[in-house]
Amino acid sequence: MIEAWQLACIRDFPRDHTAMHGMMATMSERPPPRTTAPAARPRRRNGAAAAEPLRAPLTPEAWIDAATGVLVDEGIDHVRVDVLAGQLGVTRGSFYWHFRDREDLLRRVLQAWRERATEQLTVRLEQATADAVAQLRDVLSLPFRGRAATRAARIELAIRAWARRDAMARQAVDEADASRIGYIAQVFSSLGFSIAEARARAFLLYAYVVGESQMPTQGSATQRQERRRFVERLLQQPLGT
Repeated sequence: MIEAWQLACIRDFPRDHTAMHGMMATMSERPPPRTTAPAARPRRRNGAAAAEPLRAPLTPEAWIDAATGVLVDEGIDHVRVDVLAGQLGVTRGSFYWHFRDREDLLRRVLQAWRERATEQLTVRLEQATADAVAQLRDVLSLPFRGRAATRAARIELAIRAWARRDAMARQAVDEADASRIGYIAQVFSSLGFSIAEARARAFLLYAYVVGESQMPTQGSATQRQERRRFVERLLQQPLGT
């Protein structure tokens, strides 16, 4: 691919061949350029060297997003301050403007995940429609939402793997699971099911969504959609029908 500076050279080069030869002859007659000392850096009025332009400081969210990416790609053991600083192109000192230590960063990673994948998601589902059946259908469709669903599933899998060996992550996952199941149970309750039955149906629906998200290659696209519709019909039918 031709770079911008090459295009500029081509554009400015004389189109007239006579002018071109004349310019080349003139260039050959010129004496070689003198070797001069490098230009001095611009100075401030008080004589100090002008400072280099400063890049915008990183936000806490930039560190959290980078940490989440490393968690997904390499696992929790690789989420370290030096690794993230190198990836972001900053010094370790930049990290401590926003976080007390690595543990503080990890806590914020879990908090951000819960807000995005549970609290904000629940609000969006509730605001999309007041119809209970439509809300259940929206929840069942979550594993089928393209790249967003794939990315969310990878983050979820990485955090659940982390939770198997870390108490803080395990608590975050337990709270997220309880909140999600509680929301789905409320939807089933609004359809007339008892509290106990609503929670049981909510657990089954949630288990399906988590499993479908983590096993996207189990069946063709048509088979997966048929499975989703079957679960939808099954969980809305009263017992004994």
